[in-house]
Amino acid sequence: MTERSSVADLAKTLREEVDRYAPGERLPSSRALVDRYRVSPVTVSRALAQLAAEGVVVTRPGAGAYRAEPSGPAKPAPGDTSWQEVALSAQTAAGPVPRSVDASGVLVTLAEPPPGVIEFNGGYLHPSLQPERALAAALARAGRRPGAWNRPPTDGLFELRAWFARQIAGPGGEGGPTGADVLITAGGQSALTTALRALAPPGAPVLVESPTYPGMLAVARAAGQRPVPVPVDADGLRPELLAAALRATGARVLVCQPLFQNPTGAVLARERRREVVRIAREAGAFVVEDDFARSLAHEDAGALPPPLAADDPDGVVVHLRSLTKITSPSLRVGALAARGPVLERLRAIHVVDQFFVPRPLQEAALELVGSPAWPRHLRAVAAALRPRRDHLAAELRRQVPALVQAAAPRGGFHLWVRAPEGTDEAALTGAALRAGVAVTPGRPYFCAEPPAVHLRLDFAATAGTAEITEGVRRLRTACAQALPHGAGGEEQAPA
Repeated sequence: MTERSSVADLAKTLREEVDRYAPGERLPSSRALVDRYRVSPVTVSRALAQLAAEGVVVTRPGAGAYRAEPSGPAKPAPGDTSWQEVALSAQTAAGPVPRSVDASGVLVTLAEPPPGVIEFNGGYLHPSLQPERALAAALARAGRRPGAWNRPPTDGLFELRAWFARQIAGPGGEGGPTGADVLITAGGQSALTTALRALAPPGAPVLVESPTYPGMLAVARAAGQRPVPVPVDADGLRPELLAAALRATGARVLVCQPLFQNPTGAVLARERRREVVRIAREAGAFVVEDDFARSLAHEDAGALPPPLAADDPDGVVVHLRSLTKITSPSLRVGALAARGPVLERLRAIHVVDQFFVPRPLQEAALELVGSPAWPRHLRAVAAALRPRRDHLAAELRRQVPALVQAAAPRGGFHLWVRAPEGTDEAALTGAALRAGVAVTPGRPYFCAEPPAVHLRLDFAATAGTAEITEGVRRLRTACAQALPHGAGGEEQAPA
């Protein structure tokens, strides 16, 4: 259960119980509520703040929460809003399709943890790893460019589009896209939204890796589409299951992350790469290639396979990437690349949704990637992520061996671990937060029933190895409370 849903559930419970108290009577203390409902102090604080905003309770700093005195005339009975369930559904030939919009899986990585909590649930580089000085210099130079504050071309600055095209095509560049095939977007999430809206109508099936990025699942469901899982293993997406899913569903879209897949870290095996594109082409389906982690390769990654889009003469692959992950959460500049008639549809939806990406951001991105600081930054991040990854893996093996790790990836931000059978995921993530470490639950990464309880543990958002050691120690404490008895959740003596 996410922190957000926990707050809503606790607020509902307290709202029902507050009638037991006389106006002005003091409610149980925050500590008592934490113990009674087995939630974090943050959840209690936010639930009480919500009730205070509704006028149900009054909070007095240092004194607690009290039932509010009645004031004014009684509130009118709430209206009947049930008609909205139909209005908010997507209408298809088969009837209405619910368009559930659940951002909880995304909010887990966007929410700022309370002070003092170690962030194993992040999705961006720690500030010490971000190129803040280079970004500041690039933005200052961009702001002085002639016309920097004028309206940019709707497709994006051509120099930036050409730079992205060169990154996608690779050293040879013969089979890859050109600048004319690229649209500049407001980051990778925006590119995903545009791609899915362009390629699949409401009610349509969309094939996704299982597990996969929750933000993509949220985009598909918000558009009324039906995510259908295709399992991955240590070598990435399984082609035989992809072929079976295409036959069974008639889907025309597959979304995949061939490089350092989120959350497993898998790299699509060389012998599977052409097979995936061939299977999709024969089924008349597009492959949306989310290449989010190419700039996040670790020092020991070796030569990376080229993007699927680098050799795609038939326009099967719609490629997207972003500068955000490797720089800063606020440099929301990304790219979509496609060939053929689909490019015009992507362009139309992109313009309707955004008009354009602000020119100063595009100019700053150009300044940054063209500066001597850019290759230095890439090398520094690659060198910094490897020891964080190795240290987190070693500390988990030493302190919490009950959490089984997938193979350590050579790129990306995180480790994917499996908890023992019988673990309550909500209890484990809640215990971790109370122990002072925020972790990402695995459930939102599955569009169907998950095979086991998982956690995604981020090492890039930490200050360094010392903070990782302390974070795992706190996680060990949480596991001692929340893992099934006899599953190895008890505290271990330090080595």
